[in-house]
Amino acid sequence: MDLIPAPRLVTDYTADDCFVLGPDTVLAAGPGTERAERWLRSELGAATGHRLAPGDGTETDGIRITVHEMVTRDLGAEGYRLMISPTGVHLFGGGPAGVFWGAQTLRQLLGPDAFRRAPLAAAREWRIPFCHIQDSPRFGWRGFMLDVARHFMPKDAVLRHLDLMAAHKLNVLHLHLTDDQGWRVEIKRYPLLTEVGAWRERTKVGLRESPLWDERPHGGYYTQDDIREIVAYAAQRHITVVPEIDIPGHSQAAIAAYPELGNTDVVDTGALSVLTSWGVNPNVLAPADTTLRFYEGVFTELLDLFPSEFFHIGGDECPKEQWRASAAAQARIKELGLAGEDELQSWIIRHFDGWLAERGRRLIGWDEILEGGLAPGAAVSSWRGYEGGIAAAKAGHDVVMCPESHVYLDWRQSDRADEPVPIARVRTLEDVYRFEPVPAELTEEQAAHVIGTQANAWTEVMDSPRVVDYMVFPRLAAVAEVAWSELPAPAERDWPDFERRMEGHYARLDALGVEYRPPGGPLPWQRRPGVLGRPIDGPPPIV
Repeated sequence: MDLIPAPRLVTDYTADDCFVLGPDTVLAAGPGTERAERWLRSELGAATGHRLAPGDGTETDGIRITVHEMVTRDLGAEGYRLMISPTGVHLFGGGPAGVFWGAQTLRQLLGPDAFRRAPLAAAREWRIPFCHIQDSPRFGWRGFMLDVARHFMPKDAVLRHLDLMAAHKLNVLHLHLTDDQGWRVEIKRYPLLTEVGAWRERTKVGLRESPLWDERPHGGYYTQDDIREIVAYAAQRHITVVPEIDIPGHSQAAIAAYPELGNTDVVDTGALSVLTSWGVNPNVLAPADTTLRFYEGVFTELLDLFPSEFFHIGGDECPKEQWRASAAAQARIKELGLAGEDELQSWIIRHFDGWLAERGRRLIGWDEILEGGLAPGAAVSSWRGYEGGIAAAKAGHDVVMCPESHVYLDWRQSDRADEPVPIARVRTLEDVYRFEPVPAELTEEQAAHVIGTQANAWTEVMDSPRVVDYMVFPRLAAVAEVAWSELPAPAERDWPDFERRMEGHYARLDALGVEYRPPGGPLPWQRRPGVLGRPIDGPPPIV
């Protein structure tokens, strides 16, 4: 079998023994399986041309899906058992999510054409090999971060990525909604955030070294109804959407819309526009009470749109030069009795940690929130390596491991000269497959605080959905297996077997219309000749 991610346990029977899904096949759904039922009837019905009419569970030519307490006890709410036999397809889940993940495995067993939106032939046999699969995920947080701030992704593109995530059993979409280069979500009490902050005059093509510019204005944003639709669409697929509003750095788009948010005693914030180039930017939020009240208003509206337990506040790459030069910031440091600018940032993070906790939510931020003291109750997205996540886990804080050295999908995929806009070091599909989220130095109790992992797609040079496809796939398939499957130590992983299974998975991605990077290198239209990147030789340091 070529299942991805690999299940925990598979019992194969003879290759010739198959259940045949046909025009008379019915779908019997038990209580709690409604989402999976709708999905199966919609997706498999479209691909096969068969109705999958409702059944009562007694038929021998049918698919039966059930939430079962025994599976819950043995495999957890996201676990499932899938049995294909002469009596039909029997899918038991530990909970509604488990049934849904089992349905994804069932579609893979039907073959690549089951991933199409219409049948290719009027009549064909849809054969499912007899087998027994028992499966459950290793981690509860299996994520993908999509940066829609640097280059805006239309709503339909986000919905498409949710479908692709579901196909890989990923269950957290981390949406990076704001940055220096754009604000991407409607806030009704602050309309200038989108009227001004969602648009930039032009865009740097490539990184700062590049002399090229795209002179077209770039922008876009999601209305609150768009967000409601995205969140609901994700929930139907048992995916949680975690919003990120980046503070106190990466905030020039907000300052361009409302100049009073910046350090007005240091720079003329009224002259700032939405940033048109890339890199760490010195224009950060002022540590004023009015700034806190402003973002409390922003977060209040967003909490109504995003029901997720976690709320991401960024906290990364916040230069302190303006605070050092600002009399107002220095007065705030003295007033609060802080040791310096690092503790000032920590004070801002702690404020919103308490504010979110009062509303039943949990703050999560990039590992810079460790600087100046970690906010109580906060969780950490460890991106600069393992070190921040290790420190957080040892202190009893939850961690999502996403070190740039392993799962930053804007990093180049080979050292070939024709890789488009090559950034940083090479991270191949095999490199990602050998990523281990839990450092060996953690005790069992500390390791339990590593709640999962995610891949991050920063879009400075990903200026279209086609480019995002190329950079994200197939490496996201490897991330999915790392997050779901119980794998041995990195050096002991069966790379040839994964590579073999990927041959079948490429056919699924083809059917889904994903323009992934082929194993042999970029296709002619996937190259970007003349656009400078910033490649670095050698493997990344593991810190």
